[in-house]
Amino acid sequence: MTSMNERIQDIAALTERLKTKYPAEINSFLGFMGKAESGPALSKAQKEIINVALSVAAQCEWCIALHVKGAAAAGASRDEIMEAGFLAVLMHGGPALMYLTPLTSALDEFLPEEAHG
Repeated sequence: MTSMNERIQDIAALTERLKTKYPAEINSFLGFMGKAESGPALSKAQKEIINVALSVAAQCEWCIALHVKGAAAAGASRDEIMEAGFLAVLMHGGPALMYLTPLTSALDEFLPEEAHG
């Protein structure tokens, strides 16, 4: 099984490849992402928790890895991140429930001190 850190490495590798072949497109996307994430109304942890929920609903393992790691680094707790996952399931149903599998794997990998809490 692929680790969540490997998913993040996949993102970095893809981004670098796209910067070489399609710099205008990827740099435009990255610029928009930076701008969208720079607003002052929400904390970094709140933004990452929202992105966790959206990642589960969108069924994107790479996004889940990236945003669980970001949420953990920003100080979000395991329970806050799981609650966001369940809210995604509420809004998206059974398929999103299955994506709590990579969410719990990412939590175990990025918040190991709480892995069994």
